[in-house]
Amino acid sequence: MDLSRNNFSSQIPNFLEKLSLKNLNLSFNDFQGEVPTKGVFANASSISVVDNIRICGGISELMLPSWLTKKEKKTKWSLTLTIVISVACVLLVVATMSFFLFYWRKNIRKDESSRSTLRKSLLKVSYQMLLKAIDGFSLTNLIGAGSFGSVYKGILGEDGSIVAVKVLNLQRQGALRSFISEFDALKNIRHRNLVKIKTSCSSVDFQGNDFKALVYEFMPNGSLEKWLHMDLETNTEQAEIQNLNLLQRTNIAIDVAYALDYLHHHCQVPVVHCDLKPSNILFDYDMTAYVGDFGLAKLLSELTIPKQSSSIGIRGTIGYTPPEYSLGSEVSTKGDVYSYGILLLEMITGKRPTDHMFEGGFSLHHYASMALPNCVMEIADSKLLNNVDEVIDNHNFSPTNRKEECLISMVKVGVACSVDLPQERWDISKAISELHLVRDILLGSRSKCNLFDYMEGP
Repeated sequence: MDLSRNNFSSQIPNFLEKLSLKNLNLSFNDFQGEVPTKGVFANASSISVVDNIRICGGISELMLPSWLTKKEKKTKWSLTLTIVISVACVLLVVATMSFFLFYWRKNIRKDESSRSTLRKSLLKVSYQMLLKAIDGFSLTNLIGAGSFGSVYKGILGEDGSIVAVKVLNLQRQGALRSFISEFDALKNIRHRNLVKIKTSCSSVDFQGNDFKALVYEFMPNGSLEKWLHMDLETNTEQAEIQNLNLLQRTNIAIDVAYALDYLHHHCQVPVVHCDLKPSNILFDYDMTAYVGDFGLAKLLSELTIPKQSSSIGIRGTIGYTPPEYSLGSEVSTKGDVYSYGILLLEMITGKRPTDHMFEGGFSLHHYASMALPNCVMEIADSKLLNNVDEVIDNHNFSPTNRKEECLISMVKVGVACSVDLPQERWDISKAISELHLVRDILLGSRSKCNLFDYMEGP
């Protein structure tokens, strides 16, 4: 029987194996499925199934693909699916690891580049060089002292640049950690209102003792502490010169606020200063304010690390430390805002938060809050009102009303930033906006400053 070339499809009929046939030609059709194995199909020389590409099974001499049962098909499909899924998972894992490896290496290169740039920009100094720069720790060069060290004025390098050298007292508990914290906080940040670190020195002295120091750009006009609280009796002549009026104090408040805003919102890793106070606010030749002393600073990324015992204890200075820190709360940007609020109220009233009048739960915050809005002029530092009348008169304002309006606004900012509950404190960016309005009133201008004009570098 010759059934070739008839375009037959479907399965080969089983009844054909029951027919008494000597030869059966099923070639060049489109049969599919299993080939029978009995009757004429049992003799390979009697059967021709050429060019039926979808058939299988049959006797072994036909050399056709083996026939799979449904169970075998299911098993084969499951095996194939398992292999496909496994390969896909492996490829996904490899792709994910490659992705993270790429960005990790990219960040490593970026950090290395940053550190390389930093190393190139920093002077290389030794103990001997610093000893010569500050004239052997001469008391005449001593310009300040803090919890963990002393600050000296010095002349460094061939160009004779004037620097401030902070020498750590490593005998004090926490001094080494302070050195590390300050360098880590300052090494990758750049802002016009942050004291610039020039280099550091980690060496040994001539007796073999460890020596560590930080070298900063020198601030010739001292600290806000000295400008606010100059001893009038012993420095009468200097005090007459060293006076900050309302406009100057407003500019200082804005400078400090910009520094905090940068630290909190515009650094790659947010930084909490933890020790904002007048002695850490320094002035250059133009009386631009700079925030310095990052010895207690905290990178917020460190807060994800399990707590370890700290040799520093409560972060900050009495009077400026937010109340939640004494209760064991983690440091936060809201803590800096509290310190800023107290600092601003101190600039307005001329009173330290540790003044003897603030006892028994009565604080600088409450003192200023009670004066709002009608008694602000009574609590204001008399020195800050100098020359303001002239400034306002030049812009055809009513001096008394404008002066009082500005003071009320500034006290409101200080009070809003220094409330006890962290969640109720203003964000520092809101304080900046309000203080700009005050300065606009003092200058008769409504121009606004671009926040990013105050940033330098990456």
